[in-house]
Formats: sequence, structure tokens, C-alpha cells
Amino acid sequence: MLERPRRNRRHAKIRGLSQETQLSAAHLILPLFVHESETPHPITSMPGHARLGLEGIARLAGEALELGLAGVALFPAIADSLKDPLGQESANPDGLLQRTVRLLKARFPELLVVTDVALDPYSSDGHDGVLVDGRIDNELTLPILAKMAVNQARAGADVVAPSDMMDGRVGVIRQALDDAGFSETAICSYSVKYASAFYGPFRQALDSTPRSGDKKTYQMNPANVREALREIRLDAAEGADWLMVKPGLPYADVIRFVRENSDLPVAAYHVSGEYSMLRAAAEKGFIDYDACLLESLLCLRRAGADVIFTYGALDAARLLRNGSH
Repeated sequence: MLERPRRNRRHAKIRGLSQETQLSAAHLILPLFVHESETPHPITSMPGHARLGLEGIARLAGEALELGLAGVALFPAIADSLKDPLGQESANPDGLLQRTVRLLKARFPELLVVTDVALDPYSSDGHDGVLVDGRIDNELTLPILAKMAVNQARAGADVVAPSDMMDGRVGVIRQALDDAGFSETAICSYSVKYASAFYGPFRQALDSTPRSGDKKTYQMNPANVREALREIRLDAAEGADWLMVKPGLPYADVIRFVRENSDLPVAAYHVSGEYSMLRAAAEKGFIDYDACLLESLLCLRRAGADVIFTYGALDAARLLRNGSH
């Protein structure tokens, strides 16, 4: 008998019934860049995105909530005058990020707010850890990250997300949160974060490019996948609630690997370079941005991502609401 798989593709309703992977706005988190001025500062390498003041952030957060997104992730663009080698501004209870969190939680109590835990936005060296004599001092960095996480939780963050890739930081942050009374604040650990070339637009957005050297001594080698197993097992044992893989599509095999080796929720970060490539190609008329965005996010879900951080979250949510699949 001749088999005809095409029978399950001949009608839109049949295709819907047999669809294996679902994508909805509830799977998406929108990253946002906040700065002190209420005047937007467009990010030239990320069309459609800008550094925004608190009111601008609140406006987009309200839209994200209305469209059904899972939440927002905040990244602060700190003035150079506030940066130093130890990132001391990160512990300021009235710092930019903390004020933004308090505003969002006051206006939208039900909004999920994720905050970034890393030194690079606050460091005069542009690294995720403390630089000492040309090398990253892991142990000197850990208490700074823990204090930063507690500061963010105290402001109202629902999820703190250490993106620094220091060894042992999840355990130190978990202990600090628990000791400070924030035992219900979740940790989304960037467990598998690669030293990728796809981060360029993000670093422009935050002016966080390392002033010297690179991040290859603490971020993972793009050639490795087995190493991810060690990272996720350590983070899970230390108390991580979510496991992040970053970047997204170029590492879909890694997302699948993590999914198959952990029962924790898996997050994927559809990073700035991935988003900007879609926008640039669409502006040239080479691709259909809407269709390619949804396909990209669906691919990350198919690979095993439970939640996706993406700069296209609002675009995707609007398309999904309008029935584009």
C-alpha cells in the first residue's frame, strides 16, 4: 500500500490537529533596556529597539502584559561615571534597575519581572567578573553577585538571572536570597552561555564591550556540547530553577541536549545578533520578517525550550494574536 503522509497536510485544520509543537505569547519574555533619560536612545544595530526611560519601559511592559507575554527581562545602561572595577552601583538600592523594578511591580503586580545578575553593566572593565591583574577573579566576584541579586529581589524581582558564568554563583546567590528572606525568588541560571559572536548588538545597547581581552575564559567554547552537562548538573544541584541556553538557533542542538538531560524548565535566548539578522535581511527584501521570526521561535520551542527570551516578543505576540502561525 502506498503511504500518503500528505493527507495530514492537505487542510489547515488537519495541519493544526497534527501539529507537534505549539508557540504562544505565554512562552515569550521581552528583554528591555533602561536608561536614566526619558528621551529614547535608538539602538542602531537593533531596529525597533531603544534604551528607554522608566515611563517608556512601563509603556512596553503594559503592552507585553496585555498581549499575554510571559514577562519582561530588564537590562540597565549605566552611566560611565557610576562604573568602577567592583561594580558597586549594582548594590545601590535606589539604582536605576531597582527603581525600574519597583515601578513595574507597583503598576503591574501580575507582571513577571526578570533581572540580570552580572557585573558587566556596572564594571569599568566591561567584564562579568572582577578583573585582577588581567584575569577574572571568580571568588572575589561571587559575593558581589550575591549582594546584587538580593538587592534586585528586595526591589521586587520575581526571577534573578545570573548571566556571568562564574563557577559556584548559583549556590552563593541561592544562599544569600534565602538568608535575606527571599526564598521564593527564582533563579534563571545562564547555565550554558557560549562565547558567541552573536552578542554584538546587545553590547552596543549597553556599552558593555570588554575594555580589554574577551570572555572566553568564563563563557563556553562554541565547539563544545558535552561540557553543558557538567554546567547544568552543577547549577541544578546549587538551586537553579530554570536553565538557560544562550544563544538560541545556532545552539538548537544544545537546547535539545539540555532538555533531554534535565527536568528543570529550559530557557533559550534568541539573542540580539539573531534578531538583527532577521530585521536586516527583511529590510533588504531578502526574507519575510514576520514569517521568519515565528519560524525561528517555533524552532526553539521544537528544540525543547519552555521559555524564549526574544527581542521579537511583541512582534510575535501580535502576529499570533492575529492568527499568523
